[in-house]
Amino acid sequence: MSTKTIAFFNNKGGVGKTSLVYHVAWMMADMGMQVVAADLDPQGNLSAAFLDEDRLESLWPEDKHPATVYGAVRPLKRGVGDVEDPLVESIDESLGLIPGDMALSEFEDDLSQVWPKCLDGDERAFRVISAFWRVLQRGAGLHQADVVLIDLGPNLGAINRAALIASDYVVIPLGPDLFSLQGLRNLGPTLREWRRGWSERRPKNPDSSLSLPEGQMQPMGYIVMQHSVRRDRPVKSYDKWIARIPSTYQQYVLDQNSPEVPAVNEDRHCFATLKHYRSLMPMAQEAHKPIFHLKPADGALGAHTYAVQDAYRDFLDLTRSIAEKAGLALP
Repeated sequence: MSTKTIAFFNNKGGVGKTSLVYHVAWMMADMGMQVVAADLDPQGNLSAAFLDEDRLESLWPEDKHPATVYGAVRPLKRGVGDVEDPLVESIDESLGLIPGDMALSEFEDDLSQVWPKCLDGDERAFRVISAFWRVLQRGAGLHQADVVLIDLGPNLGAINRAALIASDYVVIPLGPDLFSLQGLRNLGPTLREWRRGWSERRPKNPDSSLSLPEGQMQPMGYIVMQHSVRRDRPVKSYDKWIARIPSTYQQYVLDQNSPEVPAVNEDRHCFATLKHYRSLMPMAQEAHKPIFHLKPADGALGAHTYAVQDAYRDFLDLTRSIAEKAGLALP
């Protein structure tokens, strides 16, 4: 049985996606789950959140990059073998990281070229398209993980298509703005097209021993990120964008139309609306900690102490909801 995979994705950047993956991964680990976070964004921002520069430099030497996700798929890219076991960097007893790599962008052309070849039953094409999924499953096995959380870059390219094919579920972070709504309008139809395309290709696999992902990429819901607050309410100028999110999500992501659309705070597809926690984020980045782990020694003094407690409650509720919706057993 494969380990469940959850991708956090929006083709609109700047919505706090990487920070969200980082904090949910830590919270799941705090809750007693075994978690692998996988950095499939060639920018490597998730890896930089978990690791300091010295460790990153050791993972990204000038030649082969053997200890990253790119190193795991490189033999397949070079035509000298199949995927290898990835390094699962130990972050905590319950949390591991499959490090990302800017060199992963070199895999984009291969993934683009083999997509049509799957329709011809080309075995190598299936090995390339399924490479991420097989690497993630191997990493999950090495860590004995309950779940893999995947961070992706903000685009609709071939790398993200292969990564989303490797995903059972998709969580969509959003900002309360026009660009996030446009992102939803692009993302929903694309997910359906990729799901349909993979279901058409998957039965043409000529090697019955080659394990392939189901490619469900089922939308789980959305999270409204980084809204400014005054007296615990969104700034008025953002209200109109927040109000449009439920109907846009329903129409474009779920391909449904309903005469009655709920408000965000009543929408069952909305996991949460999260504050930005602006003053805490620099402290957390400096300490390489989630904001809900910050201590007075890290600078979380006075009013920051209460903000840390608020952040803990917010991410605890969010993570429980994600786990329950994914059918993950909570310890």
